[in-house]
Amino acid sequence: MTTSGQTRPRGLGLALAVIATAQLMVMLDLTIVNIALPSMQRELGFSTTNVTWVIDAYVLVFGGLLLLGGRTGDLFGRRRMFVVGIGLFTAASLAGGLATTQSWLIAARSVQGIGAAIASPTALALVATTFPEGSPRNRAMAIYAGMSGAGGALGLLLGGVLVDMASWRWVLFVNVPIGVGLLLLAPFVLPSSAGRRGRLDLPGALTVSGGMALLVYGLVRAPSVGWSDAGTITAFAAAAVLLATFVLVEARSPQPILPLAFLGHRNRAGGYAVMMLLGAAMLSLIFFLTQFLQDVLHYSAISAGLAYLPLPFAVGTVGLVVSRQIKRFGTRPFLTVGPLIVAGGLFWLSFVTSSSGYSVVLGPLLLVGLGMGMSFVPLTLNAVAGVGNHESGLASALLNTSQQVGGSIGLAALVTVAATVTRDRMSQVTGALHGALGASRGAGATTTLHQLTVNATVRGYQAAFLGGAIVAGAAFLIALLVVRAQGRSATPAVAPAAESISVA
Repeated sequence: MTTSGQTRPRGLGLALAVIATAQLMVMLDLTIVNIALPSMQRELGFSTTNVTWVIDAYVLVFGGLLLLGGRTGDLFGRRRMFVVGIGLFTAASLAGGLATTQSWLIAARSVQGIGAAIASPTALALVATTFPEGSPRNRAMAIYAGMSGAGGALGLLLGGVLVDMASWRWVLFVNVPIGVGLLLLAPFVLPSSAGRRGRLDLPGALTVSGGMALLVYGLVRAPSVGWSDAGTITAFAAAAVLLATFVLVEARSPQPILPLAFLGHRNRAGGYAVMMLLGAAMLSLIFFLTQFLQDVLHYSAISAGLAYLPLPFAVGTVGLVVSRQIKRFGTRPFLTVGPLIVAGGLFWLSFVTSSSGYSVVLGPLLLVGLGMGMSFVPLTLNAVAGVGNHESGLASALLNTSQQVGGSIGLAALVTVAATVTRDRMSQVTGALHGALGASRGAGATTTLHQLTVNATVRGYQAAFLGGAIVAGAAFLIALLVVRAQGRSATPAVAPAAESISVA
């Protein structure tokens, strides 16, 4: 059965390959750049706090415009907007790989986020509209979901290989041949569809994205210039004004990007809050652990990528088991216990030291993977339970948006915590530094200075991991106190995007 105004292609296998590859590429960029951050920081001269914008610029724009991007497909035709999104993403990847300044790279990552925000929800909609209901669509959805999950894991490993064998620029260049191939194939293998009447909620999209960006900017700025700095205060004040304006715009808009009434459902709102907090914990884990592995333990980029493999393995394995047990136990037990286990893993990781080996990292990674694997599928099923077919896309998109926005804000906040703790620690050991330098000369003094600096940096990482544990603990409390048990019949067997949440 075809949607009105749409033609279904004959080569469904090739169509699925194009859609799944596009989603793989988009999700890949949520993690592949993390491995390259130390190299980017050294070559372009980023500070410890400003380097987070390489991640935040992509994640924040992606999450902030995800709902708007999905809406463009409805209004202007899904194949057309899929091509537009992939085109933007590919061009921005080329520009980012050629970057010679910090601003250039951050701007390119922002445009990547715009392209991803258009391409990702459009790709998911194309799965639903291209494949017939029943087994073909379920099989296509499973492949799409597998690509989504694989993107985060592959990004960590591929990023390490590219940085070690070529340079950090290739973590962006790698998207170019893939994107060009998709652009050449899409017009021939994807179904065309006519748009429909309606309008884009640009005021809503601009106010929420601008407010989030200013909030993150204030958090990133505060460690270097102070919380009482006029620029920091102005950023926070402007963020508050824009976010308040967003709420007013959505309340009055006839076609809001985020219907406020949709968040009135207790379980749904609680699930989005849990995902936002888990997104913050996960992105921060990958960011800080990458810095620790490469800068403190002196892992190569490839070794750092390999070190992460237990995480996606645990997420995928546990997620598969949980998806088969939900009909028996419901979503609430897994949704409650999962964040608690994540909090335990991050708390364990907060005890790492500059002399720790990989054995100290492996256990927490497996524990975090166990908790995330228990959480992802129940979160998606909770989001779409009781939602009509015409709103299932919105429910899934909001869950993904919660993860991306929570990740960017959480990363900025925990980078602030880490930078503040490191700075305070360095101030405390200033006397010891002067004493060491005054009592000895040459290599011995340099070694002492370097070790004290490393120890102070690790203290910051410890604080960030502990902060992540607290954030995940808050997710546990929300799941425990807000999300209510549902009848087995309220839990759908298959969610539209049950596995489209990446490990990043």
